[in-house]
Amino acid sequence: MEKAAQKKSKRSQRDYTLGFKLAVVAEVEQGDLTYKQAQKKYGIQGRSTVLVWLRKHGRLTWDFNQGTMSQTPNQRIKELEAQLAASEKRAKEAELKAKLLDTIIDVAEGQLGIQIRKKSLPKQPTNSEKGKR
Repeated sequence: MEKAAQKKSKRSQRDYTLGFKLAVVAEVEQGDLTYKQAQKKYGIQGRSTVLVWLRKHGRLTWDFNQGTMSQTPNQRIKELEAQLAASEKRAKEAELKAKLLDTIIDVAEGQLGIQIRKKSLPKQPTNSEKGKR
């Protein structure tokens, strides 16, 4: 009976100090790690443990329903910067394409003497201008 009383029960959960929790939260919020990477790095067993810490001790607003937790803020910024750069590249390509097509039409009209572009129609009077006459 004494052996049973002396035997300590094993804990399936670890107790973490406040300092450790704050350090993990800071590391995630700085963008060094995602919350999943932090769990793996520090051997934190609970699936939502770091998320709870982020909600309780974090300075950022974490949107769990939108799936944004899979990226750190810095990773999200890099992704958005890449999307912006790609968008700017597409805009420049479209502008160059428009200039190229204008040049081709100008050359074709000059060499062939054919009117390719439509002439714009004269400005139609508006309803208010019709009543003034």
